[in-house]
Amino acid sequence: MGNFLNLKLSSKIINCPKSFLIKSIVYMVFFTGIFFTLTCSTAFALRSNQKFEQHSGITLPDLQIVKGVIRRGDTASSLLNKYLPLKIIYKISRQSKNVFSFTRIRKGQPYKILLQENNLIGFEYEINQEKKLVVQNENGKFSIFQAPIEYDVDLEVVSSSIRYSLFEAVKKSGERCELAFKLSDIFAWDIDFIRDIQPGDQFKVLVEKRYRDGKLAGYGRIQAAFFTNKGTLFKAFLHKDSNGVSGYYDEKGKSLQKAFLKAPLAFSRISSKFTKKRLHPIFKEYRSHQGVDYAAPRGTPIKTVGDGVITQIGYNKGSGNHINVRHYNGYITKYFHMSKFVKGMRKNKRIFQGDIIGYVGMTGYATGPHLCFRMNKNGKPIDPLKHKSPSAKPVMPGEMEQFLAKTIELSARIMTTQKLASLEKKSI
Repeated sequence: MGNFLNLKLSSKIINCPKSFLIKSIVYMVFFTGIFFTLTCSTAFALRSNQKFEQHSGITLPDLQIVKGVIRRGDTASSLLNKYLPLKIIYKISRQSKNVFSFTRIRKGQPYKILLQENNLIGFEYEINQEKKLVVQNENGKFSIFQAPIEYDVDLEVVSSSIRYSLFEAVKKSGERCELAFKLSDIFAWDIDFIRDIQPGDQFKVLVEKRYRDGKLAGYGRIQAAFFTNKGTLFKAFLHKDSNGVSGYYDEKGKSLQKAFLKAPLAFSRISSKFTKKRLHPIFKEYRSHQGVDYAAPRGTPIKTVGDGVITQIGYNKGSGNHINVRHYNGYITKYFHMSKFVKGMRKNKRIFQGDIIGYVGMTGYATGPHLCFRMNKNGKPIDPLKHKSPSAKPVMPGEMEQFLAKTIELSARIMTTQKLASLEKKSI
């Protein structure tokens, strides 16, 4: 009996591991299958994700970018025909007309061609410093739109003293000519940069400097500017009113803008003034000269001094290529001897102060390239150099507190930078 019990007991002991082993094998197979399935699913998902990323353009490890600058004779067809059939290029050109016509592509402007495995997936053309044309190819479907050009922007102070001209002083400070034009535009109503500039004049400017790939790419808005001319300090602060209109004002909120600019040209010289008696350089007889002659290189841009409407445009023997502009309150300004007009100028066209309307030449009775500028009021000639122009509206009363706070902040920034610069020079 005891042996029998021992035998049954031993058989149970022997059978128990077998059942455990069988169960263990079953569980192992089951969980191995799950693990294998999960592993395969994960690998498939990763491969699918990579395909999705490549298809959607999220990551493009093989992206190639061809950069260039439009040269004389370049067209959209000549730039893209290596990558697209002509019929596709023509289709894109038609599609682009309402956004930006390909016929307006101009020499000197940068462009990019984006390729993936030698297939064109994008084209970018810089229209100007602010906007670019973007063409995107997604599976043969082209989307075309304009987009802002992205810059790294720093707000910096630039200052210099003048020996000969504003242009020379800006160049001496290490900046581009573009900054001189921006600065002269701000003070164009109060300072004649042809007659008024003297050695010892100074400027300090707080300006947005734009960078691309670490290199200076131009200038944004001037936030504040100080200009000392003949011992008088002129200040300008940029202010955007509640209607979203920006302008420059002095520290008291008075607008710097006036009805007329002091001169229609920048950086030239006066060769003849308004006078009742002048020896005519061609006819060699004394005649009245009812305007001001600005001698300047051929091709120098000519700006209208005020808002108005073109009442006359054309050519005659005496005035050559000329434009007459009617302004408010009976004023008329006249621009003679142009080499050519800006495209789009025509009779009855409305133009605005500072618009370029033509270029300096010597058409008509002229012995050299210059602009003869004349101004009439109610049919009577007046001396443009002696005329005092009324100011535009000041900062609105409800915006003065905010404006004054900003002028204090900007002034402190300009002056603090100047003090730091002076201290650095002394330590050197």
